[in-house]
Amino acid sequence: MAPHTSNWDFPLGVALVFTLELRASWLGKHTLFDTPLKGFFRWLGGIPVNRSASHGVVGDCVRAFEAAPALLLGLAPEGTRKGVSRWKSGFHAIAVGAGVPILPVAFDYREHVIHLLPLYRPSGSLEEDLPRIQALFSRVHGLRERPGEEGR
Repeated sequence: MAPHTSNWDFPLGVALVFTLELRASWLGKHTLFDTPLKGFFRWLGGIPVNRSASHGVVGDCVRAFEAAPALLLGLAPEGTRKGVSRWKSGFHAIAVGAGVPILPVAFDYREHVIHLLPLYRPSGSLEEDLPRIQALFSRVHGLRERPGEEGR
């Protein structure tokens, strides 16, 4: 899901999953699970991730895909609501390692639309795939525009 610019992205994502009657897992900042809502977040499919150091999350996710007959894993490739110059590579590494396609989902706040974009089958080359995937979001506007994103 991109662009991730607001706390509102989470409840919209949950609403989308429930509306489509899906069961999804998602990666979230570990501090979300240090609150009284941790049980609720886990019930919603949340998996805490401590981003301060490498903990083998990509490998864990690949193994989860291998072990499950069906798995839908949601995450924000930016890894944060703050502006970033480059998306994190973990979403790509998970898809390549598990041999699964990427379903790009865009929350376009300007148009008030959630776009389920065509499945993207990664080639295995992050340098080739990342610009192509990011281009799918070129006309999508998050709730908060970031510097350099105006007029997309």
